[in-house]
Amino acid sequence: MIEEKIQKNIIEVVDLHEADDTAYWLKRSTAERIEAIEFMRKVMFGHDRVSARLQRVLEIAELKTN
Repeated sequence: MIEEKIQKNIIEVVDLHEADDTAYWLKRSTAERIEAIEFMRKVMFGHDRVSARLQRVLEIAELKTN
């Protein structure tokens, strides 16, 4: 499992056109890739941002009988 700790004092500048980490991610399992994506989503958007703002609404409709 990916450790959810961010070191905010380390900065690395990389040219995205030259950075090629495809081989690294192809060596990882599908579960590890999904776990990494989930970690990045949590870093960018917070742990429960989506469900905190969406409210589930349920309405019960009664059928009319003729």
